Amino acid sequence: MARHSGAMKTEAHIQVERISAARPALNIAVVTETYPPDINGVAHTLSKIVEGLRARGHVIWLVRPRQPGATLADSRTGFQELLVRGLPIPFYRQLRLGLPAKRELLRLWALHRPDIVHIATEGPLGWSALQAARKLKLPISTDFRTNFHAYSHHYGIGWLRGAILAYMKKFHNAAQATMVPTAQLQDELAASGFQRLAVVPRGIDTDLFCPTQRSASLRSSWGADEHTRVLLYVGRLAVEKNLGLVIEAYRALKLQHPDIKLVLVGDGPMRAELQQKHTDIVFAGFRVGEDLAQHYASADLFAFASKTETFGNVTIEAMASGLAVVAFRHAAAGELITSGENGMLADPRHDHSFEDAAAVLLNNATLMRAMGAKAAASARALGWPAVVEQTESVFAKVLLEHGTPYARNMVEQPA
Repeated sequence: MARHSGAMKTEAHIQVERISAARPALNIAVVTETYPPDINGVAHTLSKIVEGLRARGHVIWLVRPRQPGATLADSRTGFQELLVRGLPIPFYRQLRLGLPAKRELLRLWALHRPDIVHIATEGPLGWSALQAARKLKLPISTDFRTNFHAYSHHYGIGWLRGAILAYMKKFHNAAQATMVPTAQLQDELAASGFQRLAVVPRGIDTDLFCPTQRSASLRSSWGADEHTRVLLYVGRLAVEKNLGLVIEAYRALKLQHPDIKLVLVGDGPMRAELQQKHTDIVFAGFRVGEDLAQHYASADLFAFASKTETFGNVTIEAMASGLAVVAFRHAAAGELITSGENGMLADPRHDHSFEDAAAVLLNNATLMRAMGAKAAASARALGWPAVVEQTESVFAKVLLEHGTPYARNMVEQPA
């Protein structure tokens, strides 16, 4: 089927129509530096999107770096993989940085031409995919999932922030659409010159993450009984997560509640240092699946002090698990939490407000439980099927903008 590139609009926002019932199946090329078994928010979210698109009849061609020990690419109905060379990412040794693969992608996409190329990460592999797709005049969409420019000052390269942001803007503005997880991030990026932004939130498996996963035996292993207040953090143990503030708040709250427990779920470069320095903190390591869900539901309050997230999947996982959340008015928390109703939001300009917000809840167990119940109710509206449908709608809009004729059948036209 012939395709031609249409003129690219310059407005910052694009409107996403709903997919009609009679939608064609697409061949979708997905390019990413990270995918399960990697454990991180990008890998998890992308795998859910891919599974959902396959369930809706689309064929996925996934391009990702080969992981250590992996020899064979996955191949099954509706799903094919191309594994390319990769290297460990500095500061993120458990993840791979995909090396450029433009020649391989040109050969693959010339032989099996995709209807759309979706690029989820902005590394060397993503950049080579962008160049290959543009050479073949293929429609392109991207994800903005990681604030690399915001991370820069945490790793001593803050002087590169401007260059990193310029690269990210050049990268994403070469696509027909860039998906972002929150309206707040959409506004911030639009103000910096990013174009054609579409909000597609993250989803949550509310059958897995739910209050019924609470485990008395797990709490007992932490040294907590039914009356103990358990403060929980889930995520990477790294400087950009602002863990120091979580621990400061814990220390201050322990003066009022000597039996309080802090449980850290996850791993990362700070773990050894923290574990040596704070022997009273429970370090639970990486947890996945039902095990992770039980860790969430068995706590009482979720503390998340990061100011660098684009979304923060852990926020909605905690909410769905029935936990009141204390976080800064930022990313997912800023979008999903009404402070004082289903959680507590701190002012990102004042670190002390984080401790104050946590104290409000820890000093009132009845209020903390009530907010946790409301948080679980809020999260139930964030199922993955709706998120997958919104992703599909962005693809439809991209195809329409690109000039793909049958894309007009994919969106409901205004009356």
